[in-house]
Amino acid sequence: MIRTPPEAPRANSFAERWVGTVRRKCTDRTLIVGERHLAAVLAEYTTHYDGHRPHRSLGQQPPKPTPHVVDLNAARIQRRPILGGLINEYSQAA
Repeated sequence: MIRTPPEAPRANSFAERWVGTVRRKCTDRTLIVGERHLAAVLAEYTTHYDGHRPHRSLGQQPPKPTPHVVDLNAARIQRRPILGGLINEYSQAA
């Protein structure tokens, strides 16, 4: 185990990146009214962040991409708001 020194933000770059992303994309734009609300918002954002958000290192693909290719000309696209419309996810309508 390697201990990170106190007050050294560059010592744990992965944690700093996660905290910065959550603050910029989620909590700075949402009025949090309590601890339970914060936990619910963070759980929903974590699900979006880990499963649907495109990652630059994966060629703008999400970590869990859909297994089939969709013809966008023939498909209907459905929008699903996340966090009350703060973030939108798009998928093929059934």
